[in-house]
Amino acid sequence: MSFTLVDQAEPRLNRSELAVPGSQPKLFEKAAKGSADVIFLDLEDAVAPDDKVQARKNIIQALNEIDWGNKTLSVRINGLDTHYMYRDVVDVVEQAGDKLDLIMIPKVGTAADVYAVDMMVTQIEAAMGFKTRIGFELIIETALGMQNIEAIAGASKRNESLHFGVADYAASTKARTTNIGGANPDYAVLTDPDAAGHRLTHWGDMWHYAIARMVVAARANGLRPIDGPFGDFSDAEGYRADARRSAVLGCEGKWAIHPSQVALGNEMFTPSEAEVTKAKRILDAMAEAQREGRGAVALDGKLIDLASIRQAEVLVTKAAQISGAA
Repeated sequence: MSFTLVDQAEPRLNRSELAVPGSQPKLFEKAAKGSADVIFLDLEDAVAPDDKVQARKNIIQALNEIDWGNKTLSVRINGLDTHYMYRDVVDVVEQAGDKLDLIMIPKVGTAADVYAVDMMVTQIEAAMGFKTRIGFELIIETALGMQNIEAIAGASKRNESLHFGVADYAASTKARTTNIGGANPDYAVLTDPDAAGHRLTHWGDMWHYAIARMVVAARANGLRPIDGPFGDFSDAEGYRADARRSAVLGCEGKWAIHPSQVALGNEMFTPSEAEVTKAKRILDAMAEAQREGRGAVALDGKLIDLASIRQAEVLVTKAAQISGAA
């Protein structure tokens, strides 16, 4: 390991993150009683301009009056390029900051964006005498944000997670798609012709680079990487495929833009019983090897070593975290 040790963000369970528009207060109680690990009450894209002020009031009232149980609560503020943002921060934090776990900052482009919100929140918390500190969720959804992702990830001690905002990212990079996440048949390669002249088409993952880069930036700074929305909420298998891919790359969870996606997110980001059992066997085998003075051992015909311990510990720790929250 490097001599540089990375502080880890608050170890919150973040398998599913349900988006709830602040302009639809009738959905708040249902979300509070649901099974999402994190709920973000939205003031940004899901709220029309004429509804922004009332949505802010709705969210403040909901934070103060609804029993959210053990849910992690976040509010997505409007972008720093809008005149709504400063009142979002001031009003929500002053009037309900002691009920809030996280602030989600959209379209983060530079480290200075994070610094600006941090300065405001720090001053409000100090003035109000709050005993707890609000964390930050940062959405990477522009080319500028992806270019500056390393600096953004390390911009504040409040940072807890990076999120991939696929739709706005596609628009920012002028990608030729109108879908919100998922695969694209045009992002594919053809095999060479076989003897009969037939060729196979293999679809690729056009979001692989962006998510992989986000995961590295997040983990290098002790943050949780979270995959963003999957637009077709009628396609459960498509969501599972999206989530499975990002989980393999290292993401801890995924957004749910519809309540039906919450259970899917929880399912896909919960290690299976078989995976946990195998991880525990690896730990047991390595413990025995170390007692015998060996640094590596074979298990099921495969080499395992000290790196295998760290991989197995990740799975076992996550399973224990989920079990403790159940």
